[in-house]
Amino acid sequence: MIKSMTGFGRAEIQDNDRKFTVEIKSVNHRYLDFNIKMPKKLSFFENAIRGVLKEYMQRGKVDVFITYEDLTQSNVVLQYKKEIAAQYLQYFQSMADDFGLENDVTVSVLGHLPEVFVMEEASPDEKELWSLLETTLRQACEQFALTRNTEGENLRKDLFAKLDGMIVGVEQIEARSPQIIKEYRQKLEEKLQELLGDTQIDENRIASEVIIFADKICTDEETVRLKSHIRHMKQVLEEGVGIGRKLDFIAQEMNREANTILSKANDLDTSNIAIDLKTEIEKVREQIQNIE
Repeated sequence: MIKSMTGFGRAEIQDNDRKFTVEIKSVNHRYLDFNIKMPKKLSFFENAIRGVLKEYMQRGKVDVFITYEDLTQSNVVLQYKKEIAAQYLQYFQSMADDFGLENDVTVSVLGHLPEVFVMEEASPDEKELWSLLETTLRQACEQFALTRNTEGENLRKDLFAKLDGMIVGVEQIEARSPQIIKEYRQKLEEKLQELLGDTQIDENRIASEVIIFADKICTDEETVRLKSHIRHMKQVLEEGVGIGRKLDFIAQEMNREANTILSKANDLDTSNIAIDLKTEIEKVREQIQNIE
């Protein structure tokens, strides 16, 4: 199945203690490029998050937004800093020794000193936190993948329609080619008749001129290759996964053949068809840029 590089997914999960919201959106890009925005407290999960995302996508510029809410009544705990208290006691003892004073420091006095007791945010259970985050992330990725698959199917249908139309154009050029040569021969004979009057026209000379002209405007090789590229692109479109770059290369080859046909065209109808082909190929290339 073809996947578009344009997609969107969102998921939100909440339990008794916390709530996660994950939003994912992407646009086309030559490579896979992640831009993850989340609270600093979740930064140690970044590698794991990237690992999950890579399971669902191969190319695209992907923006990921993660929000986290702690729903507990209190997520802070009282911490006793023993090292700080020990330093205070050491300095108090030094002061007592230096000035011959009694060291009358009590526990209550020590406990009121700065930084001995501090309120700190409780460290979350990383295993539980990741379990809920991963579930939310995967739900968002599933929705994201669904939208890319849907858009990819729309792209496939549109591309097939354009390719079918291009085949018709190529066949029109092929059908027109013998008529162009016939018309050229007729014009050549009329011109010679006008110039020579009743003088016998050299049929061999006319045939030679027609052959030279036919060789000059012949696009048989180009039309055969162009039809081959169109069929090849249809086959690749059926492959589905990771085909964007291959399709872009085929489109470049198609454009090269259409340019050659246009440069050889010595006929207004053929020129118009070749221009239409180039226009359709450019539309195909634009669409291909959105395929993963």
